[in-house]
Amino acid sequence: MAIDLTGKVALVTGASGGIGRAIAVALASSGAKVILNYLNSREAAEEAAASIRDSGGEAVAIQADVSKAEEAERLVGEAESAFGRSVDLLINNAGHLVQRIPNEEMTEELYERIMDVNLKSAVFVAKAVIPGMKAAGGGSIVNMTSVAAHNGGGPGASIYAASKAAVLSYTKGLAKELAASGIRVNAISPGFIGNTAFHATFTSAAAREATIQSIPLQREGTPEDVAGVALFLVSDLSAYLTGETIEVNGGMFMR
Repeated sequence: MAIDLTGKVALVTGASGGIGRAIAVALASSGAKVILNYLNSREAAEEAAASIRDSGGEAVAIQADVSKAEEAERLVGEAESAFGRSVDLLINNAGHLVQRIPNEEMTEELYERIMDVNLKSAVFVAKAVIPGMKAAGGGSIVNMTSVAAHNGGGPGASIYAASKAAVLSYTKGLAKELAASGIRVNAISPGFIGNTAFHATFTSAAAREATIQSIPLQREGTPEDVAGVALFLVSDLSAYLTGETIEVNGGMFMR
């Protein structure tokens, strides 16, 4: 069964590269009109949007710091204006470990940065799209959590792991809240995904090789592996799925 998102408007946060870009491309390839949100990487986001347009799709890039509620609201307003209708599909992909640090060295400022970019962003972008989805009679929201939500993450990542665990729980609560409005809410929990800025920044070559050896499928994931699941979750193929978290980790963590 082919996935056809023709006529749908999709907003992907944190979409200038890696998983976010792959999701934006996958949605556009299935017919969705896509808004690629970015924070600082304007050139990369604009290039990604141009690539989608060159392939016959419709896409625009919009800058916003979604860790701030007022910026999240502005982003959704501009996204709705870009294509003249409300957002049908939201992928809350923006997130960041920010910094590996032992808890005894954690500062309030760093704690807030980590929680804001991972949890607060999802909450307030969702808040901004919900009225439009309700008016349209439904929609789909996909939040990005992490295997760290289950295992506590690597060294110095306890608050990041906690923020992602909060996203997982928030997904379930929001799914219950919005089900009667025809809005489905699910989450994706990636494991070790290569070709991303996250591991380029925070994972050494030795740690990468050791992790790959521990994965039953014997390879790191790709952004496209995650994008395929996102495409499934926003499509009618998952019409009876809400409040669920899908693990994308090659078997390194099994529930």
